[in-house]
Amino acid sequence: MRAFAQGWALVLLLGFCSARKAPGGSRNVLLIVADDGGFESGAYNNTAINTPNLDALARHSLIFRNAFTSVSSCSPSRASLLTGLPQHQNGMYGLHQDVHHFNSFDSVHSLPLLLSKAGIRTGIVGKKHVGPEAVYPFDYAYTEENGSVLQVGRNITRIKLLVRKFLRNQDEKPFFLYVAFHDPHRCGHSQPQYGAFCEKFGNGETGMGWIPDWKPQHYSPDQVQVPYFVQDTPAARSDLAAQYTTIGRMDQGIGLLLEELHSAGFGNNTLVIYTSDNGIPFPSGRTNLYWSGTAEPLLISSPEHPTRWGQVSKAYASLLDITPTILDWFSVPYPSYSLFGKRRVQLTGKSLLPALLSEPPWATVFASQSLHEVTMHYPMRAVQRGSLRFIHNLQNRVAFPIDQDFYVSPTFQDLLNRTQGGQPTHWNKTLHSYYYRERWELYDHSTDPTESQNLASDPRYAQALQELQGLLLKWQWETDDPWVCVPDGVLENKPTTQCRPLYNEP
Repeated sequence: MRAFAQGWALVLLLGFCSARKAPGGSRNVLLIVADDGGFESGAYNNTAINTPNLDALARHSLIFRNAFTSVSSCSPSRASLLTGLPQHQNGMYGLHQDVHHFNSFDSVHSLPLLLSKAGIRTGIVGKKHVGPEAVYPFDYAYTEENGSVLQVGRNITRIKLLVRKFLRNQDEKPFFLYVAFHDPHRCGHSQPQYGAFCEKFGNGETGMGWIPDWKPQHYSPDQVQVPYFVQDTPAARSDLAAQYTTIGRMDQGIGLLLEELHSAGFGNNTLVIYTSDNGIPFPSGRTNLYWSGTAEPLLISSPEHPTRWGQVSKAYASLLDITPTILDWFSVPYPSYSLFGKRRVQLTGKSLLPALLSEPPWATVFASQSLHEVTMHYPMRAVQRGSLRFIHNLQNRVAFPIDQDFYVSPTFQDLLNRTQGGQPTHWNKTLHSYYYRERWELYDHSTDPTESQNLASDPRYAQALQELQGLLLKWQWETDDPWVCVPDGVLENKPTTQCRPLYNEP
């Protein structure tokens, strides 16, 4: 393929003269979401991996250094991203597929629903993983619901052609196209024949299939950069090397997408957003509300706001801000409605468009997790304000659960084997401390960027702890969190809404 990284600068210089005129010149949005992606790109200072297309996109984007998901689980994160409501408010408490079977509430007003009502054409290619259909309708849809998730989420040639079909059938309407890669999600639990990260899928070897547009890049274990929250062992390094290969496939796919966008004549009127749904599938990553589980890449490229291209923003952003941002781009108002006859639903996120003009003072983000798999009930709530991250583990008396996908991974099996064998784990935690957590966790990133020292009981942080507890509780009430009284009480709504005490202290 023609390298997008090399071609973008020339396209901009020529003013897109080689592309046909965009129909109507309407504003459009291309939203690109990685699956369990992290900061493995040159744009985020990882020099071990080759990601020329993400790096090129970053040079024409505002790069957010403090962007976070509001929940570290796939379906809940996607539902929150597409509604602007935290998982406890939109109803997608856990995974959507199979026996887990979680869905958003029927009366939730999602982004695709609102845009469709406003006359904007909507499309999705890739992993949808949310429901019900009535809440998340798309005019154009190729997902795991009507095809193979490997084909629509990892086969970058197939993805390219589906995007081309969408763009070539575009009329005078503006459009919102959501491309949800399945890379770099693990597949050792579901399709182990393709490798731990499906890094062999489509590589042309016997039985692996062939993706014509993909030029696989392989990494040796000694090349990778090991994150501070992953043990530095041969098994974990090999796992990361496989992840890198899969990220490379997605990066090449992103280059193909952007080539299609420009070739169709939409490069000069389309807002491009790139992010991921949750933390990487490693210890303290996905399913955790630590920094390592919630921090996300976020690139926003606006052809109308070139002044901050290539700049880094330290402003705090949340994936709850994506829906308000896209509504703002299209000038679509958020409707007035309520859920279950309660107070009017209000978005607690904000539009990120002002950050494309000047650096805003945003310094607070919230997070809410209840489940992942249906058996993994371990509710947590969190807030980060500036350098302080506060986590409330609502049911810390039970062990933190491990999902099926991560359990069979080489990295977690390595931790289990080393712990059982009494060998050094080369990890910044122990399995016991990972399973059994304090109810309150407080970390100061200004002095402890690896979140190694819980300061919740430190008297020097007593006032800060109290303020963050109050701030988090206020947000829970504002977003109608059913878990707002857990674990000390029961939420009762009559005669007035209040927490009734359980007197259940150990």
